Amino acid sequence: MRRVILAESAGFCFGVQRAVEETLKIQKEFNKKIYTLGPLIHNNDVVNMLKENNIFTIELEDIDSLFEGDIVVIRSHGVSYEVMEKLSQKGLKVINATCPYVTNIQKKANKYYKEGYKIVIVGDNNHPEVIGINGWCENSAIITKNGQFDEPLPNKVCVVSQTTEKGENWNKALQVIISSCKEILAFNTICSATEVRQKSAEELSKEVDAMIVIGGKNSSNTTKLYQICKKNCNKTYHIENFSELPEELICDDTIEKVGVTAGASTPDWIIKEVITKMSNNIDEVQNEQMELMNQLDKKIHIGEKIKGEILSVDNSSVIVAIEGYKADGIITSSELSIDPNVISDLKNNFKKGDIIEAKVLRLQNDDGYVVLSRIELEKEDSLNDIQNIFNLGEYINVKIKEVVNGGLITNYNGIRIFIPASQVDIRYVEDLDSFVGKNINIKIIEFNKEKGLKIVGSRKIVLEKEKAERAVNTLNSLEVGAIIKGVVRRFTDFGAFVEVAGIDGLIHISEISWGKVNHPSEVLKIDEEVSAKIIGLDIENKKLSLSIKALTPNPWTDIEEKYPEGNIVLGKVVRINDFGAFIELEPGVDGLAHISKLSFQKIKHPSEVLKIGEFIKAKILNVDKDSRRISLSIKDI
Repeated sequence: MRRVILAESAGFCFGVQRAVEETLKIQKEFNKKIYTLGPLIHNNDVVNMLKENNIFTIELEDIDSLFEGDIVVIRSHGVSYEVMEKLSQKGLKVINATCPYVTNIQKKANKYYKEGYKIVIVGDNNHPEVIGINGWCENSAIITKNGQFDEPLPNKVCVVSQTTEKGENWNKALQVIISSCKEILAFNTICSATEVRQKSAEELSKEVDAMIVIGGKNSSNTTKLYQICKKNCNKTYHIENFSELPEELICDDTIEKVGVTAGASTPDWIIKEVITKMSNNIDEVQNEQMELMNQLDKKIHIGEKIKGEILSVDNSSVIVAIEGYKADGIITSSELSIDPNVISDLKNNFKKGDIIEAKVLRLQNDDGYVVLSRIELEKEDSLNDIQNIFNLGEYINVKIKEVVNGGLITNYNGIRIFIPASQVDIRYVEDLDSFVGKNINIKIIEFNKEKGLKIVGSRKIVLEKEKAERAVNTLNSLEVGAIIKGVVRRFTDFGAFVEVAGIDGLIHISEISWGKVNHPSEVLKIDEEVSAKIIGLDIENKKLSLSIKALTPNPWTDIEEKYPEGNIVLGKVVRINDFGAFIELEPGVDGLAHISKLSFQKIKHPSEVLKIGEFIKAKILNVDKDSRRISLSIKDI
């Protein structure tokens, strides 16, 4: 027995159904001829039904034949700003039935075009929806089907998509754009209903012997459904209604399982006719499908964005009348908003009669309500914002929520972000708990949606950039020879590093004092403020060389005047070796008393008569300024 299976998501989409219902409603209200600018729907059966209801199609060039007060309906595909202006100037009554999703794309194109972005549309160049979107950026958009471009891309672009485009085409185009442009705003505006319809059709086409795709031959989304199904099922047929069913398909007994899907412009009655024609014995599953189609004016699915009017508000939930659907929806307080200020006072923030948008979480709860969520929409928007922030390399300000193993946790408008411990600060942070409750600036360094959502942030990169910017500013403000103040931060064997207005300067051990220094810690202390002279400046490599000893005169400059030969001087024994003792006369000036000049008695080593640190008188025997040598004698005293 043949089994006919209907795809879980098939037929009228929200935008198309809204346009048809709105047009029929207007015709009934005014009881006069109504005009639609272009075919209201890509389905000849529906177009003929509309004609029978005194609703006729006109093209843009026919507008001049209309009279003031005539009613013109804008179809779900939308039109350009220029066309809207022309209709208004003509004095026509315009009913705008543009799909809300398409209107959103038009607004984005208009907004970011005015902000200097080049608009890129991923879609069919001749599709009315794409033509309309292009009209909101003065027809200047770059249009691509799958990432192939006939002209070079500018650095600054805003990317949107035709609502019925394939996801794979969007991904291909985005990869090319990311590799070619520097500043990118990307909005994946493929309608969620389109994605679900394509996915369910693809899955079903893999399981059946034959696949029937119902919809207008000039319908873009139906054509895409046919292409998707054809890849998986050789016996795939594209028909507009049951009269186009091939006889061999109807009579072929070897075909036991037939799949059926339909484009967004295909009404339920046509789908029912096809299912009935394909099977004389509709099994239980099919009966349930037919019953569902009979009951619902509109089908909804998990994850779908819906709009509705608020019917009532209490302290725990909001009840919503879903547009075109038989059941009402409920949004509990926990699903109303990420912002605690919003849910703390529901009755003031949500009013009866307001239009609200939400996402479907469950088709029916125990009370018969469709379970909805606004938080999921807010998170979706936040996720898009974070992805754009990541692509642009911008910073965000976040509040740290908690410490976890290996780092910190924060969130950005409901989206969880992990900050590894190694990315919290430039230096090692021992106490991560001190950051909880604090607001910090971070940069998103990883954004991965492939295998579970993973978003990683870094404060370290922000601090490093700020430090580098301060360093450049500081270095540009300095000059060789200037005297500055700094704080000693750390020592090495070869010198001391001093922080000067956010940058590190090196005082080499030879520049600390005119005297001999074995280690910087002998003269300096950590966190001590010192004055130093700039003796070297390398702005390109961010290097600063300092000197403390340069602040005092070179003690050898007037050495002969200070230490005349033949005079007696008091000095300190600072070093002793086998051949004599070095006596410091002042910092940077040592004299040598040879072992033969230490005592009249014969000694084997200077330590027999002298001790380190001992002050002793000596006679100046010779002063050699050029060689920086002074000869002393103790025994000559």
